[in-house]
Amino acid sequence: MFGDMMGMMNKLKETQEKVEATKERLKTVLIDEQSSDGLLKVTITAAREIKNISVSQELMEDKEQLEDYLVLTLNKAITRATEINENELAAVAKDGMPDIPGLDMFK
Repeated sequence: MFGDMMGMMNKLKETQEKVEATKERLKTVLIDEQSSDGLLKVTITAAREIKNISVSQELMEDKEQLEDYLVLTLNKAITRATEINENELAAVAKDGMPDIPGLDMFK
């Protein structure tokens, strides 16, 4: 039984290291999103860090419209980044979980 417990602890530690490595990798995965008309473009990482915002001169003339574009486009980008982030981390966590009877959190 002690050997099984040590094996599980080692697997959990290994999984934690993989999760941390995945989090670091997600900081380098870039996601590009743009408004439907292409006047605003944003780039964020899968770790949800904004890397770039490109605004058409046309939008600079209307503050309220620019604000609306920013909110909508950033929210779309953040949603995509969150989906990628959660899927990647869930896959790593599921893959590394020890097989404990009755504990099927990721199934």
